[in-house]
Amino acid sequence: MTPIPLIIDLEASGFGRGSYPIEVGVADENQKVMSRLIKPFDHWTHWDDGAYKVHGIARETLIESGVEPREVAIALNDRFVGKILYTDGWSFDSSWLGLLFEEAQVFQRFKLEALTKILSQNQLEIWDKTKKIIAKELNHTRHRASVDAKILQLTYIRTLELTSK
Repeated sequence: MTPIPLIIDLEASGFGRGSYPIEVGVADENQKVMSRLIKPFDHWTHWDDGAYKVHGIARETLIESGVEPREVAIALNDRFVGKILYTDGWSFDSSWLGLLFEEAQVFQRFKLEALTKILSQNQLEIWDKTKKIIAKELNHTRHRASVDAKILQLTYIRTLELTSK
C-alpha cells in the first residue's frame, strides 16, 4: 500500500513582495489535520485585501489569537522532523515557510516538496476534476489552510484509487 503523503498548505497576507504566512495547516499520515494561526511580527505589515477576500482571516484575529511564529516553527519541527511535506503551491509556500523559519530563527527540520513530484500522469489528468468533487463533498466553503490540506490529501488518495484499477 502506498503511504499517505503529508500535505501542507499556507495562507498569507498577500501574494508577492512583503507578504508573510498567516496560517499553516497540515494533513498528516493519519488524515488528521493541524492548523495554527500565525501572529505577525511587528514588522510584518503588508496586507492585501484581495488575499483577505480569499481566506477571510482578519489581521486583528491574527494579533489577538495567533501563535507566535517561533512557537509555530518549533511545533512543525517537533511533529514533522525528518519527514517530507508536500504542497500544491510550492513556489509560494516554500517562500512563506522559509520566511517563517528564518524570522523565527529556527532551523527547518523537514523537507518541502511539490505535490506533483509524487503524482502519476494518470493522477494529474483527473486531479482538477477530482479535487472539485471532493471539495463539494466536504461542502468546502472557506479557503483555509487545514481544509485545503485535507482536500489535497483526499484528492491524492482518490486519484490513486481511481488510477490503480
